[in-house]
Amino acid sequence: MSPFVLKNLTLRNRIVSTSHEPAYSEDGLPKDRYRAYHVEKARGGVGLTMIGGSALVSRDSAPAFGNLQLWKDEAEPWLRRLADEVHEQGAAVMTQLTHLGHRTSNYTDNWLPAISASSVREPAHRAFTKAAEQWDLDRVLRDFVAAAQRCRSAGLDGIELMTWGHFLDSFWTPFWNHRDDEYGGSYENRMRYPLQVIRAVREAVGPEFVIGVRMTFDEEREGGLETPEALRIAEDVTEAGIDFISLIKGSIGTDADLARTIPPMSTPASPHLEFAGRIKQKLSVPVMHAARISDVATARYAVAEGLLDLVGMTRALMADPELPDKVRDGRTDRIRPCVGANMCIDGIYASGAAFCMHNPSTGRELEVPQRVDRARTPRRVAVVGAGPAGLEAARVLAERGHDVHPFEASDKAGGQLLLASLAPRRRDLRGIIDWRTDELARLGVPISWNTYVEARTLLAQSWDVVIVATGGTPAAPSVPGAGLVIDTWDVLAGARRPRGRVLVYDDHGGNQALDAVEALVRGGATKLLFGAAAADLQPRPGAQAT
Repeated sequence: MSPFVLKNLTLRNRIVSTSHEPAYSEDGLPKDRYRAYHVEKARGGVGLTMIGGSALVSRDSAPAFGNLQLWKDEAEPWLRRLADEVHEQGAAVMTQLTHLGHRTSNYTDNWLPAISASSVREPAHRAFTKAAEQWDLDRVLRDFVAAAQRCRSAGLDGIELMTWGHFLDSFWTPFWNHRDDEYGGSYENRMRYPLQVIRAVREAVGPEFVIGVRMTFDEEREGGLETPEALRIAEDVTEAGIDFISLIKGSIGTDADLARTIPPMSTPASPHLEFAGRIKQKLSVPVMHAARISDVATARYAVAEGLLDLVGMTRALMADPELPDKVRDGRTDRIRPCVGANMCIDGIYASGAAFCMHNPSTGRELEVPQRVDRARTPRRVAVVGAGPAGLEAARVLAERGHDVHPFEASDKAGGQLLLASLAPRRRDLRGIIDWRTDELARLGVPISWNTYVEARTLLAQSWDVVIVATGGTPAAPSVPGAGLVIDTWDVLAGARRPRGRVLVYDDHGGNQALDAVEALVRGGATKLLFGAAAADLQPRPGAQAT
């Protein structure tokens, strides 16, 4: 919670919500929904909130995932209102600026051709790019300058240039740059254009405005940028006018690459923190880093040991925007934990916006406020079922001052979420259950366990409101031999452990069947036929079946 001075900007603490794109924009602009999301983080005590993960500086950089389009003149008043309201809450605010380059789709937005350092194709977004010509380079440089000036005029505290998997760093990494002109080949040639852009932006915004870069110090792929050259790049961009570095390890060409850089549940926490600390010792500007630093103890360690200057806790703040204030007030036991479900990332592509599995208010602040108001008239409420929905209903009702009593037919809370958490890869989901049961205990809400409730019982008890949160039950398929069918609930819970030859039929397409397959293998199944095609699940040569 110690303050930190970044150039001439004093941050009230070291906690940062780093640049990310939740896809809450409207018409490519940070309107009410976008602003409310970041203002809530400022209200919760964050030192710096960074908007516009991949905010676009050029019209031809198509918004592939709900990006802000800061090439628009009409963005400035919306940025100013966001900055003013964030500042009123005591936090600083910056935005990331970029041209996506090859990391987009030709068929998004205006169908304009994608450009990159060379004619390449990124696996994730699959655009066929053309190698940028000199007129492309000139206009994109002008676009960076104009967007940076727009951000400064709007009252933002700084900007971050995205040089990780996008247009600018496609020149300096040999993985993407295959040019044979003055912008390709040697280190000096590959750095020529990115340095031109950084110097132009610095000159345009003046010496006092904060400028940072997000960059990787090891792309972890054959033919990619490695640490020694990345350190040399860091020195050169610092000399060109950079004030801080948001440090990354890895690349983002594929979903697998992205998962290693932004680790989900079942992966080690803060996997790149020690690497970041070693790199920091060799840099002359402040360093921030974010990669599943989701708990306060790790954040404290990172600062205390000098591994980082600023700790990115982006997903943790999506789960609980009040995290900084809870740390300050000694309420760390009440922090709603990020469980690494990565619905925030997947949701952008699956449903068009980022949401948090653990916090239904995130991204819905205008409709479902993060802070619960007291009700005017307390009521007696029964909640039937103590799965995630029943627990959340009971928690909110109790926060509002109602007399609430949950009933659960089993002896444990969690429902289907508890079943899901039995899979080793999804054990962190327990945090969703545990936090709610702890909150109910703090609020003095009793839960009746092993209580199967029927309608006549509830009618006899004269409740004002009854909430039914019993969830669903498995649907048995209508197939010959239905007596042999076992549902995934029984398999995951360990109630049934079929051995020998097992057919797994998946009519859902989610994680359930895959979790069941893992449970079956651990339970002794020796031959598995999976899916409609009944294809054998055979391991690769030399690998063990898991």
